[in-house]
Amino acid sequence: MTAADPAVETTEDAALGGRLVLRQPRQGHRFGHDAILLAAACSARSSERLVDFGAGVGTAGLAVVRRVDDLSVTLVEIDPTLVALARENAVRNDLFGRVRPVRLDIGADAAAFAAAGLLPGTADHVIMNPPFNAPQNPSPHVGRRLAHSAAGDTLATWLQAASRLLRPSGTVTVIWRADGLDAALARVSVSFGAIGLLPIHPKPDTPAIRILIRAVKESRAPLSLLPGFVLADHAGKSTAQAEAVLRGAAVLPLSHL
Repeated sequence: MTAADPAVETTEDAALGGRLVLRQPRQGHRFGHDAILLAAACSARSSERLVDFGAGVGTAGLAVVRRVDDLSVTLVEIDPTLVALARENAVRNDLFGRVRPVRLDIGADAAAFAAAGLLPGTADHVIMNPPFNAPQNPSPHVGRRLAHSAAGDTLATWLQAASRLLRPSGTVTVIWRADGLDAALARVSVSFGAIGLLPIHPKPDTPAIRILIRAVKESRAPLSLLPGFVLADHAGKSTAQAEAVLRGAAVLPLSHL
């Protein structure tokens, strides 16, 4: 077992109202609302297998496995420091027996995935929080740059990998920039149907900043657009629904489609 690099300064932070305590780098990529919202949109059930792409320190995958009994989770991450922290976080939250972090490039071929124990057609669900910022203004911090900046074909690459891993009728759940919805839909619809969309709004009467997308492999069912989810009221105070999801571990309606 590889330990996290002791030279990397870290903090310990609570998620889900203290249901998880996560060690993460003080500088660079740090978990936020996106990971918790992604977990809350996942429709995983007991005894199924979930794969978390771009897992970071494990936030989304650990949040799902905390909620769902007898769920098996593989956390896929390319950054070795984050993989080590994800492993430590699984242990410290007493979830390591059901959680397996692996270091893997999601753009790798099927043979590399198989070598990591991820065989085609063996996952019930894939969740992903892909890098979605334009690479022309990358962060100077390497970890943050890996987590947030990507080339234009990144989402297509990640979705291809997800489709390969998923069994027929398996689901993929993605969190993405709301202003990139048109391109995201074009890529998701290549291999998936029964697409469900949940816009995430920072406050009432403001444009969505994120979009949660859930889709089913090889389905021909039509698209569903759900009512928007609002994070805070006009005064900036968290809404009751946001508190229930972000701190209370409630699920989002998208998970019931």
